[in-house]
Amino acid sequence: MKATLSEPPRLVIVALVAILSFPAALSAQGVPASTNLPPAPAIAGMAGSVASVAATRTETPPVIDGLDEDAIWQTAPRVDAFREARPTEDADPKQRTEFRVAYDAHNLYVFVRAFDSHPDSIIQLLSRRDDMTSSDQIFVLIDSYHDRRTGFEFVVNPAGVKFDALASGDGDGEDDAWDAIWDVATQVDAEGWTAEFRIPFSQLRYAPSEEMTFGFSVWRRLQRHTADLTWPLHRTSKSGFSSQFGELTGLRGVAKPERLEVTPYVLTQNQPDVASGGLDREQRVQVGGDLKYAVKPNITLNATINPDFGQVEADPSQLNLSAFETFFSERRPFFVEGSNVFDFRINCFIVVDCQTGEALFYSRRIGRSPSLGFYADATTPHATRILGAAKLTGRFQNGTSIGFLNATTERIANDADQTLEPLTNYAAARVNRDYAGGNGSFGVMLTGLNRSVDQWSKPYLHAGAYSAGLDARRRKGRYEVSGSLMGSYVNGTREAILRTQQAPAHFFQRPDDGNALDSNATSLRGSSVELRFAKVGGLHTRFETGYGRRSAGFEVNDMGFLRRADQQTWTNWWTARWNKPNKVFQRLNWNLNYWMYWTLGGLTEERAFNTNFHTQLNNRWWVHLGGTQGIGQTYCARNCTRGGPALKLEPSFSPWGGIDSDGRKRITGGFWFNYNRGDGGRSHYFSTSPYMAVKLSSQFNTQLSVDYSTNDDDSQWWGNFTDAGGTHYTFADLQQRTLGLTWRLDYTFSPSASLQWYASPFISKGTYGRVRDLADPRASNYDDRFVTSPDSIFTTAGDTVVTTSPGGFNFQDFHLNAVFRWEYRPGSTLFLVWSQGKGRSAGAEGNQTFGNDLGDLFNTRAEDRFLVKVSYWFNR
Repeated sequence: MKATLSEPPRLVIVALVAILSFPAALSAQGVPASTNLPPAPAIAGMAGSVASVAATRTETPPVIDGLDEDAIWQTAPRVDAFREARPTEDADPKQRTEFRVAYDAHNLYVFVRAFDSHPDSIIQLLSRRDDMTSSDQIFVLIDSYHDRRTGFEFVVNPAGVKFDALASGDGDGEDDAWDAIWDVATQVDAEGWTAEFRIPFSQLRYAPSEEMTFGFSVWRRLQRHTADLTWPLHRTSKSGFSSQFGELTGLRGVAKPERLEVTPYVLTQNQPDVASGGLDREQRVQVGGDLKYAVKPNITLNATINPDFGQVEADPSQLNLSAFETFFSERRPFFVEGSNVFDFRINCFIVVDCQTGEALFYSRRIGRSPSLGFYADATTPHATRILGAAKLTGRFQNGTSIGFLNATTERIANDADQTLEPLTNYAAARVNRDYAGGNGSFGVMLTGLNRSVDQWSKPYLHAGAYSAGLDARRRKGRYEVSGSLMGSYVNGTREAILRTQQAPAHFFQRPDDGNALDSNATSLRGSSVELRFAKVGGLHTRFETGYGRRSAGFEVNDMGFLRRADQQTWTNWWTARWNKPNKVFQRLNWNLNYWMYWTLGGLTEERAFNTNFHTQLNNRWWVHLGGTQGIGQTYCARNCTRGGPALKLEPSFSPWGGIDSDGRKRITGGFWFNYNRGDGGRSHYFSTSPYMAVKLSSQFNTQLSVDYSTNDDDSQWWGNFTDAGGTHYTFADLQQRTLGLTWRLDYTFSPSASLQWYASPFISKGTYGRVRDLADPRASNYDDRFVTSPDSIFTTAGDTVVTTSPGGFNFQDFHLNAVFRWEYRPGSTLFLVWSQGKGRSAGAEGNQTFGNDLGDLFNTRAEDRFLVKVSYWFNR
């Protein structure tokens, strides 16, 4: 096989060297290449330098009540040099804001006064933790590593609802699953509102020294004006987030923080008994826990034993008729928290928007449904139990960040002891080094999977799977170059590797490319390379151009997520921004995109141009419009024939748009639509997604969204069948209708207690017609590419397929989750959960309306689960 690990390294090594030497190249053109950050002055808010404020030491901790009556708040200096960042950069603030900072050996204290000339207009909604998008807010942002790349976010609204998150990559990533243990109190009075924070140093990570300096910033969000007021000024015309923080100086004599946090839990669960087919119920008791240990003040070990994910919301229902796997985002707290450390994306360009999920590490592989479902019986669980998992993360003063993760899942077998999922160990390691004040970085990622394969699993699964990645970036002023190189290696039996070659990500069996199946191979290797050049700063215009190349043998799906190998990518993005309000709009973005995908053999798979507009009007409504036009001759080499010859495509046209109403109102709503015209006007797709949200009170809100689509596809893949005449690649006309509803309801009793309701019925039904055999896949005339044989019968593996009666489908699914969450003391939580699932399917669309289908779905026997989980947080 010609796909090897050694294919592109020469190009990539040259490119990565160019990235690291990018400043020197600019210097040769007369641009200064200094990598030193400006020194921090001692005067708060000093123009032209890094703004600075000194923390005041206190021996008497203030009472956290939202009042500034404590002695320390009478002496701590006040800082009020706020500027408006949005909507108008560097404008005078619409309301005055000031803050004061104090500390003792164990805690950092911040008092913020948000003056308001109309305190009755302050927007204060009571909601669950980490959900306050429609309220006024105060942010305390801390870069305790002082590396200008990372940050801890502590946010509160006037009702006392808390939000916290970890920022990484100088604003490129935000981990809002991180929950720290901290206190805050708010007060609304005749002058506006106040927020008083107590942030334990134990919740931060830093390199300890006799005297420390943190990156520091305070933001205020004034919701009724959709304005952000910041100290120091955050310039939206510049790239970066943490790199624009000011400095907090004078931190002396900070005590060593508590090193150990343990959160054991006890769970009792009432659920259907799988052995009885769900007719009986069983009561289970489960014990587990999480551990956090500060190996050093800047290095943390997280571990979990027998983790429970029962309170996690179910994945949305989907019916996938393509050849490629569906990506689902991670929702489990242990894997979500700190996930940015292990982030190493594939095919991640601005045009693609990195939403494909392709990456070297995909945590949903750990604990997934058993892989060998054909061995399943009534005792088979829905997910593989994680025996234990641990991760070590941290960052050093020299700008080096580390992340190590290891997890082990149990062997799953049926009553006959046939393996559905072997005992498996997953490992991932990530190291990244920043330099030049955070303007440059280089890093490495390693993953490894080892399975205890046996006679049941080794014909289907790899015994081992490994990947390595190297990435680098360099920013100079408004411009940045970046790149990555990845390699993969999998091994197993001849049967397992042959199946990998024939899988949708590869399709080595395609007859019209240069990749030949190797039935004797016991390993497979490949590589991927990506290069980007971008303008990342500027008040009005930015751009990015990028190139990617993945070899045919590149395979990371054991621990990562990959849809397609054997592909080259070229993307171009340009945007113009008008962020200064005028008589018509608050802000306007106009984007132009051009992209192209083609195989390593030169076959063009996609070429398109896109333009789109996004504007916020002065009434705070958003309007979105865009469209994509296919360009030139392209071919479907993967999804259409599922391993057969490439099929010639007709250019498609896809307009889309949407409207979102003013999010500050009690009743909000909007809708989106998408349309696609393809196959020379023979195929049409249309979808619309209206939604409405109602804030019934400051603590009670509900949202209903509808997703409806019609899909009239003239060339839907029907099946590949082999008989004496060879392989028949067949297609059918598909008339499909899909309806999905999502209802969410949130009731917040207090900032620490909430009830959440999620219900989502889903129906997708369709009828196939006009089954046709592929005749000439590259014929100029669309109709000449297929041949209709009404009387043809294909026989394969003893099955008879009658193409004159293709049938259809009616897929119905329903998920419900109701979760009561009460943080009865900081870090300790009680969960009461009811989850319900039901579903049914038929081999024909039927003649019922959606209303009747919903009635049948709700009358279907449900699978109910009830659980009570109590956790308790210890620290010492």
